[in-house]
Amino acid sequence: MTNAPFDILVSYLAGEFENQAQAAAEPTWFVHLKLWQRPIPQLSSKDVCTLFLEQASVKLNQSPYRQRIFQLSRTPEKLRGQYFALANPAQFIGAGKQPELLKTMTANDLVRLPHSSANVEYQALGQSGYQFQVALPDDQLCSFEYNGQKRYVYLGFDIGPTKSSTAMAANNANNANNANNIVLLTHDKGIDPDTGRGLWGALMGPFQMIKC
Repeated sequence: MTNAPFDILVSYLAGEFENQAQAAAEPTWFVHLKLWQRPIPQLSSKDVCTLFLEQASVKLNQSPYRQRIFQLSRTPEKLRGQYFALANPAQFIGAGKQPELLKTMTANDLVRLPHSSANVEYQALGQSGYQFQVALPDDQLCSFEYNGQKRYVYLGFDIGPTKSSTAMAANNANNANNANNIVLLTHDKGIDPDTGRGLWGALMGPFQMIKC
């Protein structure tokens, strides 16, 4: 595998994202969120990039929540994604805005979750870069413990310079000359394993996060 897909995906993922245009267009269904995705150098290498993720509601001015880890790796044959929980998420609250808080993180802080390995597919877009799709295989559900109960979640995202209609509107409003703003479509949602019903998250379609 050439370096290009791995390095480009890392460059797409690292940074800050916001769904302001989507939340303004569909406020009933989509909360205005800010998402931070910060590389963790001490847990990364030439073939591995480990990112800290957390998000916050902009309107409610809440403390950041959903602290988690996404790790991208490459082999000669393919790219792979791996999700982790944190042993003590509270220790790293606010590290999206203050990435220096991540300097103390070690591999011992990461908790590997059942069914949390993700496939990474991609298509070249000529001179425009790549479009990536990251998803758990066969629509399987990742599980984790929260308040003494097992919870189930579907995890996945698409990312690239391809634009949705609301993303295009945001680009036109914010930077009409930038044809390559990165759009992150997040599909994460909590699932009732007995009924398959979505409980929270991307219930009405993906969150359309524009890279700031």
